[in-house]
Amino acid sequence: MSVPEQPEGPQQPGMPGGSPEFNSPDVNSPVPAPSHNGGRNPLALLVVAVVAAAMLYAGFHMARRSGGEPPHILGKSTQAPNFTLESLDGKNMSLSDLRGKAVLLNFWATWCGPCKIETPWLVELQKEYGSQGLQVVGIAMDDSGKDDIEKFANEKFAKDMGVNYPVLLGKEAVGDAYGGVPALPESFFIGRNGKIVERIIGLKGRGEIEDAIKKALNTEPGAAPSSTASAALPAQK
Repeated sequence: MSVPEQPEGPQQPGMPGGSPEFNSPDVNSPVPAPSHNGGRNPLALLVVAVVAAAMLYAGFHMARRSGGEPPHILGKSTQAPNFTLESLDGKNMSLSDLRGKAVLLNFWATWCGPCKIETPWLVELQKEYGSQGLQVVGIAMDDSGKDDIEKFANEKFAKDMGVNYPVLLGKEAVGDAYGGVPALPESFFIGRNGKIVERIIGLKGRGEIEDAIKKALNTEPGAAPSSTASAALPAQK
């Protein structure tokens, strides 16, 4: 903040000794230099950018919905909707294929900064709990094509992060079935019985994710639901 320039001239009478400390502020006192970046915190700018991207993503996908009906919100103990999606290696994978396992269903996107922070944790947790029946499944919710997602996965996921779980090409219908995916990352923790035990929206701590995994593992396998109860989705083309 700048200090107003003080006019030169004779000191005002009536002040003891004409001392400047009684007449006006000391214009020679040091003033902190203004920051070259205008006082902007780079971390704050990054957070704003991430939030803005998430808001744009949510607004774009909500605008594309036909009919204008809000997506169904899935609660705990709800049967996880079945789906069939294509993986990056060209094979179809269904959620029902993983019956009896605890599943961490992770919705993400290549442009999502927090997703890149979270992914190494998922790799570690898959290594740690895979032998106990955990299966992490990534669902890429990008609007870009398979080639772009595959390139990102090969360059970032495989090489830099060592991703050790399947990555599927997401479709809007699947996102809608899971509540519309209002923000990324978003993870659903599904028990061995196919029911949702926990849901985490946004970037949380590794410990919170691990606790949710333990909940999913600590469930008993159940009978496969009927076709009407499973809320199955057709294979996405």
